[in-house]
Amino acid sequence: METEGKLQFIPISEIERVWDGKILADILRINSLSMIMEAGSGHPGTCLSSAEIIATLFSSELVNPNDFAKDPSDIFFSSKGHDAPLIYAALIATGRLPEDNLHKLRRLNGLPGHPDIHTPGITTNTGSLGMGLSKAAGMIEANRLQGKKGRVFVLLGDGELQEGQNYEALRYATQHKMGELIAIVDHNKIQSDTWVWQVGDLGDLVGKFKSFGWEVARCDGNNVDELLEAFDHFRDFTDKPKILIADTLKGAGVTFMESSNFGEELQFYPFHSGAPSLEHYQKAITELRERIDSKLVLLDRDPIQLVLKEIPHRASLVNPERLILSYGNHLATLANTHPDIIVLDADLLKDHNLQPFQEVAPDRFIECGISEQHMTSVAGGLARKGNLPITHTFAAFQLRALEQMYNNATEEGKIIYVGSLAGLLPGGPGHSHQAVMDIASFRAIPNLTMIEPSCEQEVRMALDWAVKENPQSSYLRLVSIPVETPYILPQEYKLTLGRGIELISGDDAVLFAYGPVMLSEATRASIFLRNLGISLSVINLPWLNRVDLRWLKNTLLPYQIVFTLDDHYISGGQGELIAVNVARMSGKKPKVISFGVEEIPVCGLNTEVLKYHGLDAESLAEKARKIL
Repeated sequence: METEGKLQFIPISEIERVWDGKILADILRINSLSMIMEAGSGHPGTCLSSAEIIATLFSSELVNPNDFAKDPSDIFFSSKGHDAPLIYAALIATGRLPEDNLHKLRRLNGLPGHPDIHTPGITTNTGSLGMGLSKAAGMIEANRLQGKKGRVFVLLGDGELQEGQNYEALRYATQHKMGELIAIVDHNKIQSDTWVWQVGDLGDLVGKFKSFGWEVARCDGNNVDELLEAFDHFRDFTDKPKILIADTLKGAGVTFMESSNFGEELQFYPFHSGAPSLEHYQKAITELRERIDSKLVLLDRDPIQLVLKEIPHRASLVNPERLILSYGNHLATLANTHPDIIVLDADLLKDHNLQPFQEVAPDRFIECGISEQHMTSVAGGLARKGNLPITHTFAAFQLRALEQMYNNATEEGKIIYVGSLAGLLPGGPGHSHQAVMDIASFRAIPNLTMIEPSCEQEVRMALDWAVKENPQSSYLRLVSIPVETPYILPQEYKLTLGRGIELISGDDAVLFAYGPVMLSEATRASIFLRNLGISLSVINLPWLNRVDLRWLKNTLLPYQIVFTLDDHYISGGQGELIAVNVARMSGKKPKVISFGVEEIPVCGLNTEVLKYHGLDAESLAEKARKIL
């Protein structure tokens, strides 16, 4: 077949030729699936579920949406963020984004993995859940102050409703009679891993929203006629906020992806994140294309014509370190020997490889859902009663619970916080998920030791240390992506508080780093420099906020130049800790030069992101060469 093994896109010329509100949803499905396939990552299920909602808004309901240059009548944004490819497809289809953006998802200077205001047509940054209704309220307050009219539409995920900030906003909007606000819940009933009701049952949504004083409607969210009817119903209510519960299917429009195919025993919905397999992609596009063509026949129009594109080649990694796999497996081995361990999760079971622990100790596994503050305080309560709680979320989202972490610290209990997806990479999801400020944020928390392991072996060492040796709390910062590491830890290496280990010896300067991403780049940089006659020592220092001063002073004796490399903003990172301690040393001191993230992280391929920020091996080697 001509299309076999190819990406398939519907160009603007075809969209304009066949334009119809009821066909648009499937057009957006094809283009968003192809964008995800080309990028190699994304969230197919939630894009598919909300296709009719987005198509209806963009084709029929919104008036001059998001065109701030023309002072829009209506504003729309999605709070859930995972549906960014679908929204981009809609912006392209309606001429608000250039057509070549179909091929720029998750690429540098392209379309971020989660919505960002630097993309035309995007109103606000989303992806960090639970903030949407509050941001909408702020926009309405601004409109009122400026004497402007217009509605604000916000699309919410049903799993997102587990975040407590939503309920603060529900009360506020009613109190301020925000009739301009229309919220839509994409109620597909599956969050990242499984059914919403299994994780954090939302109960009677209609009754719940009505109790807050909102006008509530409910409809089949994958039916354009019912959506239009619901929006028409809302026009009669001008003095109260409105919310539409749109009952959808996750994966809607692609039969084998639809949530209706999965029973109550569903453990993991397979199409939440990541690009589909080539077989699944081709099967999905065929189904969507055939349905579009069948509708065009009824409209007496020719079949849809697609543009073909090669699927990008992606090199396979050779024996990469998989820290998350090592972490979850080792955690399970500790379950029997440490019955005080209680594992808590914030809807990221697969992302932390917690299934092995759940299988061996199901009664000591607590799923808290998308509720990081709640999870952290539950951990505090468990610790007060003598348990050892271990919490899990993405490192960027652990920041939500900073106050709760501090409160726990004042109670002097022992808790282990695990933050995955740590650091600059992966670059595809964008800055809402790139954790580059957590070290700085947690440094001030008393009695909390932060560690970032560099490999699978050190992950096991760090977890053992946190569980068995550290009498206080720990923060384990884990890189989630698999990494080919050009180094191994010396056989004699033992994890010792505040001390590191030399991975490469050198005489001209020394570089401190941590974690598999930056240590790999540092090691390769040292090899580049060696070819130029420059000898750079590389030291793995996994302790992010602790340093043994005697060890540090002895380590630095041979050097006049010290480099530090952070997988984090330079401000507040490990490099600052080293620099402060060097400044406090007596006698002659080496010069400390710090490398790290210096601006809001960009979105793109991992190689693109490292290069942009000057943190790839070649850039680091060139910086060091100029200094040395």
